[in-house]
Amino acid sequence: MRLTVSEMAKIAFILLCHKDAPSIIRQAERLTATGDFVSIHFDARAKAEAFAQITAALSDNKNVTFAKRIKCGWGEWSLVQATLNAVEAAVEAFPRASHFYMLSGDCGSVKSAAYAHRFLDAADRDYIESFDFFSSDWIKTGFKRERLVYRHWFNERRQKWRFYTMFEIQKRLGLERRIPRDIQVMIGSQWWCLRRRTIEAVLEFCKARPDVVRFFRTTWIPDETFFQTLVRHLVPEREIESRTLTFKMFSDYGMPVSFYNDQYDLLVSQNYLFARKISPEATHLKERLGMLWESGRTDFAVSDEGPRLHAFLTGRGRIGRRFGTRFWERESTLGPDRELVMIVCKKWHVAKRMLHAAEDRVGISGVEYLFDEASCPVPHLGGIERTLEKRNRHRRALMRMLFDYYETDRLMICLDPANIDLMRDFMTDRASTRLLELQCTFDDQYLVGHARRVGLATDDTPSDVIQRMLPTLRHEFQYESIRIREAEFSDHWRVREDRDAKANAAVLSDVFNIDAETGLALAETPYLFAD
Repeated sequence: MRLTVSEMAKIAFILLCHKDAPSIIRQAERLTATGDFVSIHFDARAKAEAFAQITAALSDNKNVTFAKRIKCGWGEWSLVQATLNAVEAAVEAFPRASHFYMLSGDCGSVKSAAYAHRFLDAADRDYIESFDFFSSDWIKTGFKRERLVYRHWFNERRQKWRFYTMFEIQKRLGLERRIPRDIQVMIGSQWWCLRRRTIEAVLEFCKARPDVVRFFRTTWIPDETFFQTLVRHLVPEREIESRTLTFKMFSDYGMPVSFYNDQYDLLVSQNYLFARKISPEATHLKERLGMLWESGRTDFAVSDEGPRLHAFLTGRGRIGRRFGTRFWERESTLGPDRELVMIVCKKWHVAKRMLHAAEDRVGISGVEYLFDEASCPVPHLGGIERTLEKRNRHRRALMRMLFDYYETDRLMICLDPANIDLMRDFMTDRASTRLLELQCTFDDQYLVGHARRVGLATDDTPSDVIQRMLPTLRHEFQYESIRIREAEFSDHWRVREDRDAKANAAVLSDVFNIDAETGLALAETPYLFAD
């Protein structure tokens, strides 16, 4: 049913966020200044003080409510559950809301509130990408059918071994499951705008059909299928426009394109209401878009040339031109709000054990010796990750892409002590970078094995030759550690094999900003220093 003029659209924004409390506060204040509403889900993995800052700043704003917080992970059901929590909070808190619009903390309005309200009033429909899961080509590469017919309990990015091991076990044993018979699985972007009656129908369906909810709970990347499937199941096709109202683009590497200060005109001219992702560094762009939202302006000349224009202008071949590749922004910093922990150790297996232990106990994503080991598993990032030479040449760009891939502000990597130039580079970055050096003892047996691994000796090398070689090798390892110490890095911690666990635990607690109990658990990682 169409709203009357006196009942113009009121939007309840479903805001999923996990960082940058000041930006979230400004975003909520601007969206509600025009009479709309905001329901915030702030990831429970984020720092408690950040959430306290947000709630304190917005506690007197009657148009803001907060959802029950849960820990979220990319590709998990948790993202859908967080959305449902925020939707339920919004339905209860804002009975006047006519539409519910999904946003992230990286989104920015590209029209005014007045224009958005008129746009939604003009047609009685839902806006959600909804394509047939099996017949469409929405999924370009990787798992497709496997997303649904196998159960996925673990996070693919943080628990990669468990994720793929359970997949292979199910595949070998033929443990496929049936898709609920009466639903047609659909797929599309998670950024939707739905009418109130559609939202209420979805919530009722969740109560009436726990079997369907149970099915989606163990699918992979359900935020691209759950709402898309239910809306198509519950709403007549003529009332659905299979598109998103949020402008987004992807690079040749398959990563989301970020927008910068000089792209205001490009964004405002697109036939969308919001855009993502706005760069955290584009403060001037955020200010202009925020003012535009409150301006009351409705005279926008819109078009759909955004992707073509962006591709043309960023492909001109000369860095520095308008919309051109920004090497000073892409390469010069990892991001001022990001944290990078470099675990440095000559014994690679020791650093890998520490990295995986920290992944499990601290919840930080990590990548092994990506700059030293060609066979190191690195996510597909469009080709920049394929060789060691490329990784090292484009190291800051690669790290920025990894932060984006894991959707986190905290990462760990392993480094060989010989790679001191890369340490110097990252330690001078505006990001918060920390160096954790694991200092091992090197007995003769290990040094002999190392000499054979790197080709300095073979099984046939005489023992007296090997014995003359050992002092040189031991000195080389010690010298690498001395060079790191002489670099006088400001945030440099050392864990030593010959030190007791309590002393090492205190160091680890400082590095990872964790409590003493968790620090001790890391220090007592089984067989940490074993060869």
